[in-house]
Amino acid sequence: MTEVKTRNPATPRRSAATRSRAGRPKPTRRERAQATRRRIIRAAYARFCDQGYAGTTMADVAAQAGVAVQTVYFTFHTKAELLAGAYEFAVLGEDDPKPPAMQPWYAAAAAEPDAHKALGILAPGVAEIITRAAPLETVVRATASSDPEAAAVWDYHERLRADGYRGMVELLASKAPLVPGLSIERATDLFLLYLGPHPYRGLVVDHAWTKAAWLDWATQALDRELFG
Repeated sequence: MTEVKTRNPATPRRSAATRSRAGRPKPTRRERAQATRRRIIRAAYARFCDQGYAGTTMADVAAQAGVAVQTVYFTFHTKAELLAGAYEFAVLGEDDPKPPAMQPWYAAAAAEPDAHKALGILAPGVAEIITRAAPLETVVRATASSDPEAAAVWDYHERLRADGYRGMVELLASKAPLVPGLSIERATDLFLLYLGPHPYRGLVVDHAWTKAAWLDWATQALDRELFG
């Protein structure tokens, strides 16, 4: 006789929604919260770039993210914190959200003994960040003069960018001497200029240069200015 196994009534029946999908466990509360945060940040970045900082409301971001406006406030509290999150998204990216100094391209540049080749590795990595950050920087810079909170966020991230570029200059200077009379500070200023949002916007956005053409120009100019 075939034994018939019955379910223990004390054992709750799992619904299809609570069972794993394709062998993957159901996301934890923390994972769901992180996914919601990323969705809100992506929506904020898109809205800020499209409508400007002043022209975007928390409700606009909530609508694009597909969440309640209370969720946006619970996650970020203020519009300035949301802007900081959008900057973080622009700098770190989405596929592999790590600071520049922890990215594979930075490690490759550090391992390259030739300064010129190392610059050629660093520049494309920085260019990817500038491509994402330039549209946001444009609208925030326009608002900074009339919005102290936006100005504080913009100033903080500009200081982070300058610190990061200084680290790159010091890395390059450890491989080859800079041109006589060029200090680390002045070389950092040149990095900020050539690999910054303003030349990118002026050449690529306003004058229809390709991103590759701008990057090639900026890399060659920096190589010439730093090493002669």
